[in-house]
Amino acid sequence: MAKQKDDTPKRVNILNRRASYEYSFLAKYDAGMMLQGTEIKSIREGNVNMQDGFCTFHPDGSLWVHNLSISQYTLGTYNNHEPKRERKLLLNKKELRQLANKTQEQGVTIIPVRLFVNDRGFAKLEIALAKGKKLFDKRDDIKAKDQKREMDRAREY
Repeated sequence: MAKQKDDTPKRVNILNRRASYEYSFLAKYDAGMMLQGTEIKSIREGNVNMQDGFCTFHPDGSLWVHNLSISQYTLGTYNNHEPKRERKLLLNKKELRQLANKTQEQGVTIIPVRLFVNDRGFAKLEIALAKGKKLFDKRDDIKAKDQKREMDRAREY
């Protein structure tokens, strides 16, 4: 008897956890990505590292993501993709203009926060306009998390 294939799609939701610790987010955008053949298969397997990722504008006005590592597909052939190549992000012109204007400010950058596959099967990258946190901001966040954890423990009893 043949095995039945499970047709329910596996949810892909890859987070950049370090980003929320290092940066405070000013605004978030969902952007499409231009991918090559085997990249989407690696994303569906969850082989993505976006710890060092960042976004920059090219002179033609397009937004590109750098240092987003999508590992090579294990079953790929000689035309497998390069893991750390630059990938173009797809946003509408209004969003690109807003991001370009905001990044002119001192200390503001664009970083990838989350990579997911939507209902139609397209890989989307959630990017955030972010400002770096100071050391005391990080300490405040740690203190708030500890207090929340203590409150949750107290509620359980």
